[in-house]
Amino acid sequence: MPPVVSSGASAAPHDSSVRYGPALTLLASLFFMWGFITVINNTLLPHLRAVFDLNYTQTTLIESVWFIAYFVASIPAAKLIEKIGYQKSLVTGLLIMAAGALGMMLAASIPSYGVTLAMLFVIASGITLLQVAANPYVAVVGKPETASSRLNLVQAMNSAGTMLAPMFGAYLILGRSKSGTAAAGTVLTQAERIADAQSVILPYALVAVVLVVLAVVIARFPLPAMGGATQRLAAEERKKHSLWQHRNLVFGVPAIFIYLIAEIGVANLFVNFVSQPHIANLTHEQAGKYLSFLWGGMMVGRFAGSAIMQKIDAALVLAAFSVGAFVVMLVTVFTTGPVAMWSLILVGLFHSIMFPTIFTLGIKGLGPLTEEGSGLLIMAIAGGALVVVQGWLADSYGLQTSFLLTAACELYVLFYALWGSRPTHALPDVQVDG
Repeated sequence: MPPVVSSGASAAPHDSSVRYGPALTLLASLFFMWGFITVINNTLLPHLRAVFDLNYTQTTLIESVWFIAYFVASIPAAKLIEKIGYQKSLVTGLLIMAAGALGMMLAASIPSYGVTLAMLFVIASGITLLQVAANPYVAVVGKPETASSRLNLVQAMNSAGTMLAPMFGAYLILGRSKSGTAAAGTVLTQAERIADAQSVILPYALVAVVLVVLAVVIARFPLPAMGGATQRLAAEERKKHSLWQHRNLVFGVPAIFIYLIAEIGVANLFVNFVSQPHIANLTHEQAGKYLSFLWGGMMVGRFAGSAIMQKIDAALVLAAFSVGAFVVMLVTVFTTGPVAMWSLILVGLFHSIMFPTIFTLGIKGLGPLTEEGSGLLIMAIAGGALVVVQGWLADSYGLQTSFLLTAACELYVLFYALWGSRPTHALPDVQVDG
């Protein structure tokens, strides 16, 4: 993890507009890119389901492999950052992602389900490295009381990427494939499946080029040092405290884990859900375009949430949004037609603030333990791997019924907002003034 400056340590002069403004702007581009690449999966999954003739369990297993990478790669990522530094780690993460994108082109050429899984794991490992570094950086640069507002604002750029990705995927993947433009239930020939598989070569080639360019820009950018002279002091101070004394972190780790089950389940099964005859009766290409509204709602919600949290306590805002998410998921499960489709789209608005708000509430009051706490919260993103459970529920009880799992996840977030997020044994806040 990048070293941080505690509130009691010597910090840089207070000139954030000069030193940290450009750096945060550049980091926002990283948030955009990993959001964009992650959500390409939402159009990729129905595509691969048709190409490889997968059931829902096998389809969601693809996304599970993606999120297992967060669990496997988080600790190595933190150690790598400590060894080679913040800036080189960002460049390394981008190049790992570019290598995975090139590997996806190979997987499409064969085509191979196994190679596809492996290359998605590589891409996700690169994103993990970026996440481990960038989220706590944004959280500690500035006043602790506005950390949730600040991270929601930067995460809005992540949502901008997630909003544009479905249109990109719908046009360049689903729109150029037989499975994406055919009516629901169409059976593809072997030749059509091979042709469809190769339709992902161009989009991933474009992604690889952008990632390499971004890596070069960051390698040459004068990112500010994060107080490396205080790292040894912080390391000594950490030995005096235990992470497990902090209720907001102990309950925050499962809150991130459980929230990711909800977010990823909705996003991954959205295209298949709204394509059903009793919901919207759309082709996968058409449904992929509606997915942009889901992610667009997350972007709007994060901008709005950032402003609201300037005046209202972040935990109260999180509680209100979790209630809204629970209600619209019940509407999705128990209605049909456009009402069910638009209620599922609306959950994006309510999900918007959950990850950044849980993250900042989780590290609140950790003081010199902030780095370790941040690492655990990033590892908890692996909860997205359990989307395979929703895939199994969809196969066993029906796709629409499976969204009851999402509704249950919203209730845990409500519990965390109302009680679990209250700090215990709080230490002086970590802050980087600049």
